[in-house]
Amino acid sequence: MGKLLRNALNNKKVFLINKLINEGIYKKNNTHLFEMTLSDLQEEYNKISDKKR
Repeated sequence: MGKLLRNALNNKKVFLINKLINEGIYKKNNTHLFEMTLSDLQEEYNKISDKKR
């Protein structure tokens, strides 16, 4: 994987983790956010976003 793509994925992951932490979510099923995949983080973020609507 190219360095640019790896950095972009990492930045997205950090963004989602920060958004979830701001909503009071630190773990999901005894798994810390930083251990989760980008897809799992996106799914959790989508769940809280949908609840706000």
